[in-house]
Amino acid sequence: MGGTAERVRIPPELLEEVAGFGTATLHEAAGRIGALPGGIAPLSREMRLWGTALPVSAPAGDNLALHRAIALARPGDVLVVDHGGTLSYGPFGDVLALAAQVRGIAGLVINGAVRDSDSLIAMGFPVFARGCSIKGTVKRDPGSVGEPVTIDDITIHAGDAVIGDADGVVVLPAAQLAAIRDAAAARIASEAEMRARIAGGELTLDLLGLRHLVP
Repeated sequence: MGGTAERVRIPPELLEEVAGFGTATLHEAAGRIGALPGGIAPLSREMRLWGTALPVSAPAGDNLALHRAIALARPGDVLVVDHGGTLSYGPFGDVLALAAQVRGIAGLVINGAVRDSDSLIAMGFPVFARGCSIKGTVKRDPGSVGEPVTIDDITIHAGDAVIGDADGVVVLPAAQLAAIRDAAAARIASEAEMRARIAGGELTLDLLGLRHLVP
């Protein structure tokens, strides 16, 4: 399983507060870390997601690890699945979504595809995926659950904070979350001041000190 029983739980109120800032602000406030590839997007732009990561590795074309993960997950977990990035299979659909909802799982982020997308949207289960595929999978390889997974250059550990919105998904270290919240709040205040000055006629070239970079 990989030690998920020992992971520190992020206070739910902190997670919800942080999620309110939006993924782009959080990524910037955290020092431009944790942004998953732009191809991993919500099935519906209205979907929002926040929770603690339960990393899952499932070989392409096999979804046994997803069944394991649902059985092992705790309420508030987000299944963060590396399925090799393939769009050739749909290892997760509305049956697994129902099983996840019943266990209080907060959503799915998958480096791969899903199926039953209309049903998933109607169910209100947050899913962020690279795309959709109607092709089913076998159930032979248990994969890994709770061990770190790497999606592009981002390594996701059990217990990391996972936040998703219409712009994408950001994964942040749990230990840094309070500091990231404070930095995000400061960034929001700074941007509010900048917007007021832009509305008053000032140019972003001047506000950001970019004049010397352009002819």
